[in-house]
Amino acid sequence: MLIKILWFLLLNLFVFGFSAPDSPVQSEKSGNILFFGNSLTAGYGLAPEQAFPALIQKKVKEKGLSYEVINAGLSGETSAGGVDRVEWILQNLKNVDVFVLELGANDGLRGIDTQSTFSNLQKIIDKVKKHNPAAKIIIAGMQVPPNMGQEYTRKFQEIFPEIARKNKALLIPFLLENVAGNARLNLADGIHPNAEGQKLVAENVWNVLQGVL
Repeated sequence: MLIKILWFLLLNLFVFGFSAPDSPVQSEKSGNILFFGNSLTAGYGLAPEQAFPALIQKKVKEKGLSYEVINAGLSGETSAGGVDRVEWILQNLKNVDVFVLELGANDGLRGIDTQSTFSNLQKIIDKVKKHNPAAKIIIAGMQVPPNMGQEYTRKFQEIFPEIARKNKALLIPFLLENVAGNARLNLADGIHPNAEGQKLVAENVWNVLQGVL
């Protein structure tokens, strides 16, 4: 498992972790933007450059900013798995200036207790703050299908704004806004965005992220 994680992180450091090219309009700011999530972040079923973190890197470069985007998405990841994995990743990064947390969807699909998911997400944030106290935190809001039951669906959706408020973090209200449920924008599984869907996801992220950079 450790070898798999090492390979994935190194791959993304080389694919996504590069600075914006020389430009006449360069920002004095520089740093890392770490996207920490599951298959939605990893870009399941797509080429790495089609995943929304890579599209965010392009937007960063177009704005003349020198931030480097690191895609630390891992397919199948749950909030519990993220608690263990994030510490290893943080130990291998010099700094994290912006941390985008995109986890919880797999918890919801499995019907995991919402309090456990909330607790795990908080543990991840605590580890990030300990490693980089000045890091800006962004929470990617998620939803689950109504077939999980109205009460569970409501409680799950409330996790993300609640944890954002608790940590004074920014919130992407729903990562898959205008994408979820649209067959034209998803792969055949109906869950993961296709290349066109990832473009809309990137816009949802950028609407919040751009104000931080």
